Amino acid sequence: MKAIILCGGMGTRLREYTEVRPKPMVEIGGRPILWHIMKIYAHYHITDFILCLGYKANVIKEYFLNYEAMNLDFTIKLGQPDTLRYHHAGHSESGWTVTLAYTGENAGTGARIKRAVPYLGKNPDTFAVTYGDGVTDANLSEILRFHRAHGKLVTITGVRPPSRFGDLQVKGTRVTGFAEKTQGGQGLISGGFFFLEPRFLDYLSEDEGCFLEQTPLEQCAKEGQLHVFNHPGFWQCMDTYRDWELLERQWQSGHAPWKIWK
Repeated sequence: MKAIILCGGMGTRLREYTEVRPKPMVEIGGRPILWHIMKIYAHYHITDFILCLGYKANVIKEYFLNYEAMNLDFTIKLGQPDTLRYHHAGHSESGWTVTLAYTGENAGTGARIKRAVPYLGKNPDTFAVTYGDGVTDANLSEILRFHRAHGKLVTITGVRPPSRFGDLQVKGTRVTGFAEKTQGGQGLISGGFFFLEPRFLDYLSEDEGCFLEQTPLEQCAKEGQLHVFNHPGFWQCMDTYRDWELLERQWQSGHAPWKIWK
């Protein structure tokens, strides 16, 4: 299974860090939050990634181009790059497949997914999508089973953090619409971590103004094709400096809830 991670936004509310790097490359515990997200997927044996790049795409490309050198000891004879020899057996990310797809500087999230379609293969199957700035302890295998059981086009992971977002309107497990922000943090919001069927791609366009969270998902909701998996556990996005501080404190405490891998 392939996982698309949306990495192209400018992260304007985290300017303390994103002036020089895209938000997915802001570090938690010395590793980009993008790495943490990928480790979550890898824990559930999803290791084929498509990264939809935009703002400062070169930073993410350079990170993966230099991944082996930055994570392994090596020997090289200067002036003879062909002599490069890595030591040790490898690292725990060995075997991951990472496709880095530039999807435009200003494209909406839906447009980025649509532009990445060629990397899903000729006959795409169910695939995952998430944003490059949120972590969770949700059981992705359980969510995938739920998705396959209801048989509709989209499953969205619903969470209940303090409300800064619009709410999902839900009947049973079917999403019927979207509402404005509520007070008190009692409403269910989208935590990302989607599972989608290939037919959902027909709801998207490559136009820059196509945003996943707007017309495509709203239309799916109207047609009864969007269901929510209610995750009562941990979820946190890194939207602001305060969010980053929270995640960094949790990591440094040794009890980061999203660290489900060994």
